[in-house]
Amino acid sequence: MNMILPVTEREGRLRPRTSPKPLRELPLDQIILGDCIAEMARLPDKSVDMIFADPPYNLQLGGDLLRPEGGKVDACDDDWDKFDSLATYDDFTREWLAEARRILKDDGTIWVIGSYHNIYRVGTLLQDADFWILNDIIWRKSNPMPNFRGTRFTNAHETLIWCAKDEKARYTFNYRQMKALNDDLQMRSDWVLPICSGGERAKDGNGDKAHPTQKPESLLYRVLLSCTKPGDIVLDPFFGTGTTGAVARRLGRRWIGIEREPAYAKVAAARIAATLPLDESAMTVMADKRSAPRVAFGLLVESGMVPAGSLMTDAKRRWTATVGADGSIVCDGHAGSIHKVGAALQGAPSCNGWTFWHVDVNGQAQPIDALRQAHLSGLA
Repeated sequence: MNMILPVTEREGRLRPRTSPKPLRELPLDQIILGDCIAEMARLPDKSVDMIFADPPYNLQLGGDLLRPEGGKVDACDDDWDKFDSLATYDDFTREWLAEARRILKDDGTIWVIGSYHNIYRVGTLLQDADFWILNDIIWRKSNPMPNFRGTRFTNAHETLIWCAKDEKARYTFNYRQMKALNDDLQMRSDWVLPICSGGERAKDGNGDKAHPTQKPESLLYRVLLSCTKPGDIVLDPFFGTGTTGAVARRLGRRWIGIEREPAYAKVAAARIAATLPLDESAMTVMADKRSAPRVAFGLLVESGMVPAGSLMTDAKRRWTATVGADGSIVCDGHAGSIHKVGAALQGAPSCNGWTFWHVDVNGQAQPIDALRQAHLSGLA
């Protein structure tokens, strides 16, 4: 078994080591080279908060697939996606799901993604393994690959199944963050997102795409933001080119990747090393309504704690916003709530404006959340 040690900005390359014994410590922020079932078996019981699994789809493609003009479609026909029979695929799925259940914390969750080739079999085996299905999510691709032969409907979606370990598990679901991400509307179970393409597509040394089924970071961003907290441990047993690790690092989550193909692992290590985490204030999400009273920023403006016309900055003083009389703010051409403007300035899907924006108190920048807490104390 070869293991890649922690990925760093400075190196981002593979450094193997050998250790045949069960792991005493979790290999956080590392890629393990090896078979997913064997390597999961070395991880401690109830040690990870979330598992994202993108297993082989068992596509069983026969012959070349050609475009109308005669060009060959670069489809997934690698050996790792081939199984002798459906029974063999089912046995493989049972084995890795058994290990996944063992290493998942009691209140953890698992996500599995697949296509019509495999997702129904995987869904049955998830229930057979006593996982409790919370949702199935339809990822509707905004730019799907056409059906070149014209013999079927264009396959424009994949399915994700989200499960807890049992019906009574106290799993994490960041409802308010999903609602904020969706323009203050409840997040639905159909997600319209583009497939991975352009600059996001990982390339090999020849400039060709490194992996045939690389998932877009936007999909993993939504998955991780919905059901994990900063510092949670996320395992991906089919790591590929490291989308899960890159997004986990960006969001301040810890990660473990297992990948059997050295070429994929090498690309993943370099990719994750080049990923920059979001500003810490942006990673802090709003508290759930059930755990904190709701206070609108406008209340602080009305009370004079943050007067209309006053200035606010981010912690690093990169941006300066002007506070409006209605509780909106304006900065660098962006206008709106403290959350939306903070997100727009950072190019992020969401932002917790309470921790992102600061006011000057005796020469020191203080987050406006401190003023909100003072306001709440006055109401107590």
